[in-house]
Amino acid sequence: MVSSHFPVGVLLTALAGPLAAQPGPGDATPMASARPVAQALRVDQGPVLTGRLDDPLWRQARVLSDFVQHEPFEGLPASERTEVRVLFDGEAVYVGARLHDSDASGIIRGEVRRDASLKEQDSFLIVLDTYLDRQNAFLFGTTPAGIEHDGQVTREGEGGFGGPLAIRSTGGSGGQASSANLNWDGTWTVKTAVDSAGWTAEFRIPFKTLRYTGGSPQRWGLNLARFIRRKNEEAFWAPVGRQHTVYRVSEAGTVEGIEPPAGRVARITPYALGTLERDFLARPDAEARVQAGADAKFGLSPSLALDLTYNTDFAQVEADEEQINLTRFNLFFPEKRPFFLENAGTFAFGSPQSVELFFSRRIGIGAEERRVPILGGGRLTGKAGGFTVGLLDIQAERVRVADQTIIAPDNFAVARVLRELPHRSRLGAIAVSRLNTDSTGDYNVTVGADGRLGIGDAVAIDGFLAHSETPGREGSANSWHLAGSYTSRTWEGGATIRQVDAGFNPEAGFLERPAFRFFSLRVLRHIRTPGLRWFRETRPHITFRQYDDPEGKPQSRLIHIDSHMVFANGAFFEFPGFNLVREGFQEPFEISPGVVLQPGVYDWVEWAMNYNTNLSAPLAVSGRATAGEFYTGRRAGLTANLTARPDDRLNAQLRVTYENVRLDEGDFERVLLGMRIAYAFTPRIYLQSLTQYNNQSRSLSANIRFSWLGPGGTGLFVVFNEGRQTGEEAGPINRAVIVKFTRQFDLGA
Repeated sequence: MVSSHFPVGVLLTALAGPLAAQPGPGDATPMASARPVAQALRVDQGPVLTGRLDDPLWRQARVLSDFVQHEPFEGLPASERTEVRVLFDGEAVYVGARLHDSDASGIIRGEVRRDASLKEQDSFLIVLDTYLDRQNAFLFGTTPAGIEHDGQVTREGEGGFGGPLAIRSTGGSGGQASSANLNWDGTWTVKTAVDSAGWTAEFRIPFKTLRYTGGSPQRWGLNLARFIRRKNEEAFWAPVGRQHTVYRVSEAGTVEGIEPPAGRVARITPYALGTLERDFLARPDAEARVQAGADAKFGLSPSLALDLTYNTDFAQVEADEEQINLTRFNLFFPEKRPFFLENAGTFAFGSPQSVELFFSRRIGIGAEERRVPILGGGRLTGKAGGFTVGLLDIQAERVRVADQTIIAPDNFAVARVLRELPHRSRLGAIAVSRLNTDSTGDYNVTVGADGRLGIGDAVAIDGFLAHSETPGREGSANSWHLAGSYTSRTWEGGATIRQVDAGFNPEAGFLERPAFRFFSLRVLRHIRTPGLRWFRETRPHITFRQYDDPEGKPQSRLIHIDSHMVFANGAFFEFPGFNLVREGFQEPFEISPGVVLQPGVYDWVEWAMNYNTNLSAPLAVSGRATAGEFYTGRRAGLTANLTARPDDRLNAQLRVTYENVRLDEGDFERVLLGMRIAYAFTPRIYLQSLTQYNNQSRSLSANIRFSWLGPGGTGLFVVFNEGRQTGEEAGPINRAVIVKFTRQFDLGA
C-alpha cells in the first residue's frame, strides 16, 4: 500500500491569492435593483422573415437596448450596441435583433449546424419564462450563420461548480436530473444576415411550441443575451450576477402585453423506417425489415400537453462515446433520444449521476446496451392548479433469442409533482415503477420527496428522501440527501451528505455505486485580474469527497486542490492540480483481465490537470492529464481532443485517451481513439461520422449519419453502423444501413 501526507504548502499557495486580489471595474458597479420591462406589440400579421429586419413592422415596436456586461466586467455597459424588438400576432412571437459591431470583419460565424455550441462563436439567445414562475424557461438562440439552437431550463439551470458559463456549449451530459436540456428540439424558425454594421436576426416562435397559462394578456419572464466571441464578452438585457448564468430565471426581466391564443396543439409525427442489417455472429445472411410508427402531441390546455408514442424508434440518434473505466463502479451515459428529452427536467429527482430515481435510459436499452423494442406509451406534462406535473407510462416489448425470452416485457411508469415557491424554493414528490407484465410478482417501486429552500440570493439548501420496494430484497431500502451551497461573485462553497442503504434499489433509476455514505465539502475563490487584458481570473479551490459503506468502512476519498486559470480568449488550465486519493474494498477487484487487487485500503497522490486552448480558434486542443501513484504502483493518463475547423462548414475532432498502468500485480495499457467529422451543407443538412477504437473491448465501430432536418427535429435520416472485432479474432460483428423519414403534421386550428 502507498501512504501519503497532506501537501500543506500547496494549500497555502492556492489560497494566498485572495490577499492580493483587486476588484474589477464591474465589481464596483451595483447591479440594477429593478428588473427591466419590455412591451410586446401586437400586429395583425407577423413580419416576413428575411434576416435583415427590413419589414416595416419592426419599426413600430419599442426598442430594447442598454445591455450590460456579464463578462468580463459585470455591470458595465456592453461594448457594442444591441437593439431588440418584440412583436406577436395570433400565431407566434417574433423577436428581431440588430447586433451592432464596430469591427464586422471580426464576427465569428462559427459552425453551421443545428444546436452547435453558442459559446465558441458570436451568438444571441432568448430566454422565455412563459409561466413566470422564475425557475423554468425555454431557450432559443442563433449565430451569424443562422443556426437553430434551443433548449429547456428547469430549476434555473442549477448545478455545476467552479465558475459560470453564461451560454452553455453542450447539453445532455448530465443525468435525468440535469437542469438545462439543450437536446430538446422545438418547432420554430430564424433568419440572419451579416452586413458592414454587424449582424441581424429574426425569430418566429409559434405559440404552439410553447406552454403557458390561460388568460390574456400575459406577462412572461424575458432575458436576452449576446456573446461577442473575439472579446469573450457576454452581455445581458436583464443583469444577472456574475456568479450565475443566463439560466438564472429569477433575475430575468419581463415582457408585457402578450396575448397568446386559446387554441390547443394537435400534431402527429409519423415515421417510416427501412433497415438492412446483418449480424455476422448469429446468422449468415442480411435481414431486411420495414417498420412504421408515430408520435403525437395534444394540448389538453395551453399549459398541459399529452404526448403519445407508438412503435418508438430512435435509429437516427448518434452513438455513445465510449469510455475507459478504471473503477469498480458504474459508468454514466447520457440520454439522447428525443422522446425522453422533451420536458426531461420535470421528472428529474435526486443527485445527477449519483442517485437518480428515474433514468430514462433504463427504458429500451437493456444489459450490454442491447436494444429493447418499445411498443408505445404516453407522457403528460405541464402546469395544473399551480403545480408542475408529469406522468409517464411506457411499455417495452419482450426480447427473444431462439424462442426464449431473455428480457421480459416491462412497463415503466413515473408520476411527478412539483410546487414552485417564492425565493427559488420548491417542494416535490415522485413515484417510479417497473412491472414485468408477464409476472405481477416481478416489480420495483421507488417513491421520494424533495425540496429546495432559497435563502437570500446566495444560499440554497436542497434535500430528498427516497424509499424503494423490491420483492425478495431484504434490509433497509432508503436513501436521503442534504446539501447546502453559498454562491457569490467572489466565493463559492458547499457541503453535502448523502446515504444509500444496502436494500435501496431504484431499478428505473441510476446509482453510481451500491450502498454508501457520502460526504463532501468545497470552497472556491474567484480572483479577477482587470489589470491584465490577456487574463480573466484565477479560481483557487479545495474539494473533499468521501464515500464509506453503511458500516463506516472506507470506499473512496478524494482531496482535490488546484487553481483554475482562465484567460481572456477562453483558454483554461488547472495549476497546480493535486489529488489525494483513497480506495478501499473488501472483495478482490479485477481492474484488468488477470490483474487482481487484493482487499484493503490504498492511498496515493496524483497530479491532474484539465486544459483547453481557445476553443473558437480554427485549431484547438482540450483534455485532461493525470500522473502519479496508483494502488500498488503508478499510472500515467492523457485525454486529448484535437478540434479543427478550417471553415464554418467542416468540423473534425480527434479524441485520444491513453492509460498506462504499472502495478505490482501486473501492467496494462488502455487506448481509446475516436474520430468525429461533421460537414454542414446548410444549418439543417449535414453529414456526421463517429469512428471509435477501444483496445479494452478489442472493438472498432463506425456510425455515419446524414440528416436533412425539418421542423422539430423531423426529416430524412440515413445511417450506417458497423462493428468489428480486432485482435486475434478480428472480423465484422454487425453491419446495418438504416433509412428513416419522419414528418410533422399540424392538425390544430
